Amino acid sequence: MLKSKVCLVTGCAGFIGSHLTERLLAEGCSVVGIDVLRDYYDPAIKKQNLSNFINNKDFEFHQADLNKIDLNGIIGKVTCVFHEAAQAGVRASWGEEFNIYVNDNILATHKLLEALKEHKEVKLIFASSSSVYGDSAQDQLFESSVLNPVSPYGVTKLSAEKLALVYWQNLQVPVVSLRYFTVFGPRQRPDMGLYKFIKAALLNEEIVIYGDGNQKRDFTYITDIIEANILAMKNHIPGECFNIGSGSNQTINDVLDKIEKLTGNKIKRVYSTKARGDVNSTRANIGNAHKKIGYDPKMSFEKGLMNQIDYMRKSLKIG
Repeated sequence: MLKSKVCLVTGCAGFIGSHLTERLLAEGCSVVGIDVLRDYYDPAIKKQNLSNFINNKDFEFHQADLNKIDLNGIIGKVTCVFHEAAQAGVRASWGEEFNIYVNDNILATHKLLEALKEHKEVKLIFASSSSVYGDSAQDQLFESSVLNPVSPYGVTKLSAEKLALVYWQNLQVPVVSLRYFTVFGPRQRPDMGLYKFIKAALLNEEIVIYGDGNQKRDFTYITDIIEANILAMKNHIPGECFNIGSGSNQTINDVLDKIEKLTGNKIKRVYSTKARGDVNSTRANIGNAHKKIGYDPKMSFEKGLMNQIDYMRKSLKIG
């Protein structure tokens, strides 16, 4: 148990942030949550996530933009910050919407780092992304692999990660960065591929597959992501960056086949051109995270997929 800990979770109403908040509360922590409830997807989904703990006596909620809220009073009473807040989505990051990504992913991170430089005893866990690697030809991605994002979203996540590292190197803000690989599970955002695939199967809808379906992804179950955050807090090594994935991958076509098998429904697939910013393959080498913080993912893809299907049956009110 982590009693006496007071944690700040930015993006606490989102997919990952809400699961993390629940885990911290279950561990005996007090949690301060910040979320602007931006309408990138239906804010009602985020409010539903919040309902799981909004009335917990150890939870304090601020609906606010990180760039506008006064962080000084909040930072002064916490022992660890989990920075999950970000504008997500590779495909939506092109064009006029890019300013939102700059605001939420770069400027908000800078605001947080500025507040933390006066509180060097407060640990920072930053949620980065496998998008920082871009379209690598490597079979496995190591933390030392070339960082060459191919989407505006990836550029903003890399910028925020580098900003955090600069604040550690120059101002001793103790940050650890976790590069998440394709997170899935209950409460997954509705704009994510796996959610769309499952929804299409359950509702007998047509789904567009961008590319030929042979692109590979390292799918990481939500409870393994949350465990990585807890381990990064307990075994905090400032300046480190860790890949947080399953260590294996599979093609989108294989995933679609598994969804059909588990739901008993065929998916109406329409193949289209590859999307801008999409990559051919991701697969995390997780040896560094295992060695230094004890990260050891437990959930198999098939079991995690079934959990998400069961959750979506209920949330979509099917059978």
